[in-house]
Amino acid sequence: MDSSMKKHWETVYKTKNPDQVSWTEEVPQTSLDFIHSFGLPKSAKIIDVGGGDSKLVDCLLDESFENITVLDISSVALEKAKKRLGEKAERINWVVSDITDFEPEMVFDMWHDRATFHFLTTDQQVEKYMEIARKSVNGYMTIGTFSVDGPKKCSGLDTKQYSEETLTAELQNGFNKLRCVSEVHTTPFKTKQHFLFCSFKSSFAKQFDSQ
Repeated sequence: MDSSMKKHWETVYKTKNPDQVSWTEEVPQTSLDFIHSFGLPKSAKIIDVGGGDSKLVDCLLDESFENITVLDISSVALEKAKKRLGEKAERINWVVSDITDFEPEMVFDMWHDRATFHFLTTDQQVEKYMEIARKSVNGYMTIGTFSVDGPKKCSGLDTKQYSEETLTAELQNGFNKLRCVSEVHTTPFKTKQHFLFCSFKSSFAKQFDSQ
């Protein structure tokens, strides 16, 4: 694990509340719309990569999904989420890990990533991410990342911007694109961030074909 990167994110979550970080959403509607589009059973194994203290997990629990993993490099972020959820937190599999070091213990039916992928700025990081995803996803993937009009920096770190074509190209070895949408996210401090959300299906996925 990149210790400097871990320290950076621990500091962010220790020193800032949700209304002080740009990625906060009260209701992650675009993510939910994509998840709903897959027709997953409530028993589906879902992972939220870089989930931090996002409220996506709250929404999935409210919809009676039973097998949710939330991964983040920051243990502080996950503790915040656990505290918010209270007893419900016991129903979640919490994983503290840099995504490029992640060693999954199960195969996931749905991989969700909003605002992690664009922090991977080297070919080696993207390659490692994709290697892990190919091994651990038998089903669907949704990635929300900065679009070509998105910020070049976020939370003091460099980011990488994507078009539908370049994101599809990064995932073409193992995943087939389903659809993409553009979104302008309004931050808690009323600035605008341009996102691209795309969904993909694993080239090897068969589990949900009949649904």
